[in-house]
Amino acid sequence: MKKSSSGGLVYSTEHGRTCPDCRQPIAQCSCKTPALPTGDGIVRIAREVRSGKTITVIRGVLLAAPELAKLGKELKNLCGSGGTVKDGVIEIQGDHRELIAKKLAERWKVKLAGG
Repeated sequence: MKKSSSGGLVYSTEHGRTCPDCRQPIAQCSCKTPALPTGDGIVRIAREVRSGKTITVIRGVLLAAPELAKLGKELKNLCGSGGTVKDGVIEIQGDHRELIAKKLAERWKVKLAGG
């Protein structure tokens, strides 16, 4: 058995890696399950300028982190551009508001925000 620096069990020969908080096997741990984001159900697509470069920012997509990352990848491929997903916000390099709005309108209510 191994213990973490905080004293919680992190490995058991019987179950393998365990959560130090609830002491359940990692596959059965429920204490670190992220909650779904909350909001009004409207996806807002804005254009922002950072360091002289234009980016498209998508907020309000009510998906868990893995699904949001997958959607971000799909939108980057659609736009043929780079970008990132962080803190529940998708950022795409360049001004692609109209293209992204058309794609997301199939699934959510979309509003164009900002300039």
